Amino acid sequence: MADDSGPVEFDLVILGGGPGGYAAALYGASAGMNIAMVEELRVGGTCLHRGCIPAKELLQTAEVLRTVRGAAEFGVTTSDPSLQLATSQTRKQAVVDRLTSGLESLLKGRKVTVVPGTGVLEPDGRTLHISDGTTIRGRNVLIATGSLPRELAVEGFAFDGERVLSSEEVLQLPEVPARVVVIGGGAIGCEFASFFVDAGSEVTILEVLPQILTGVDQQVAQTVVRAFQKRGIKTHTGVKVLGFDGTAVRFEGKNGEEQLPVDKVVVSVGRRPRSENAGLDGAGVKVDERGYIVVDGNMRTNVEGVYAVGDVVATPQLAHVAFSEAVVAIKTMLGESPVPLDYDKVPWGIYCHPEVAFCGLTEAQAKERGYDVQTSSHRWGGNGRALIVGETDGMVKIVSERDGAILGVHIAGPWATELIAEAYLTVNWEATPADVGLLIHAHPTLSELFGESVLALTGRSLHG
Repeated sequence: MADDSGPVEFDLVILGGGPGGYAAALYGASAGMNIAMVEELRVGGTCLHRGCIPAKELLQTAEVLRTVRGAAEFGVTTSDPSLQLATSQTRKQAVVDRLTSGLESLLKGRKVTVVPGTGVLEPDGRTLHISDGTTIRGRNVLIATGSLPRELAVEGFAFDGERVLSSEEVLQLPEVPARVVVIGGGAIGCEFASFFVDAGSEVTILEVLPQILTGVDQQVAQTVVRAFQKRGIKTHTGVKVLGFDGTAVRFEGKNGEEQLPVDKVVVSVGRRPRSENAGLDGAGVKVDERGYIVVDGNMRTNVEGVYAVGDVVATPQLAHVAFSEAVVAIKTMLGESPVPLDYDKVPWGIYCHPEVAFCGLTEAQAKERGYDVQTSSHRWGGNGRALIVGETDGMVKIVSERDGAILGVHIAGPWATELIAEAYLTVNWEATPADVGLLIHAHPTLSELFGESVLALTGRSLHG
């Protein structure tokens, strides 16, 4: 990448080819920027190779398994299904490979230079030293190095790829374990718990906080707990994990110290920013005490011309957030004065069963901020489409300011992760119940329950 005259210069050099990096490359290239992107593996990052896509493919396998098991309820006769996890793993990899190839073609078509290897930012803040010994220089530099699974700082829980698995390692299992403990009841932990119980494992979730799915409205989270209990998933909240000896997990809970014999432990206690070894200190890029790169609302670091997006900054660790941050960063580089993201309103999707999705404030958060709150909650038991598909666990809950805008929408139930799109538009545009309540929702659809819930906040309703 360099000759005797010095390093090749680009409009933008990106360190990291995950969602934040490749979104910036594609968006910037479509605006005419000359871009290089440094990536040590194949483009796509954690989301495509070790996170969102492979995890959701396995969860789709679980949904197919549930559907076949319940076929008799619909009058469809079939033998008792069994799961061949190796086959599902092969299908998962085929999906990942197809998406990766498509992304590589997009980057090539937009003339983005993909540089294999790792990069270190040099003290000038504009030059990257590549692991093959070459250097490249950018008028702007974007750091998008992502994150890594956090280890649990308790004896016996270091990742070993055999008994103690990270959220990435668990995606490679060749067969279903009989007994699984999931440490961490957040979004990723609940997704894995949901998959394993469908696959036939005995599953227990251990969560240090008082509630699983922290950040989800408490009433909605409780509906998930009840649904999990019906499916056989045990949940222990407010616990302290004490240790693992290779055969049993020790923890202290409401009943004192207990032991759980297990075959596999999945540690899902969050992800840490991957900001080390990138030369940030030498270039003077400010990093906080947790390792996150400090940025402003336009994704600029404290060093002129250096930006950062995605999991390496202290914003929601979601691929679609990284996409949006990348757009903000590129627009800023181009001098277009973008509107900074409102992270309070980001849509979240959790693909356990029942699915969970939300955006905006919970009821508790809205009250803490001083709003005069009114809420509307409707369950799926009266929704025709939910009854038709046989999925009635969960609810839709709307949080609104009295005589004001809708502040948050929280959904648990069938296709919640798709239904949240309308809710996000509603919250993001600060619509009122009167604005939305009389909009037409096709019948019979799952989306009707959102419409019913909003309409109820106007003081009148149909079925609710």
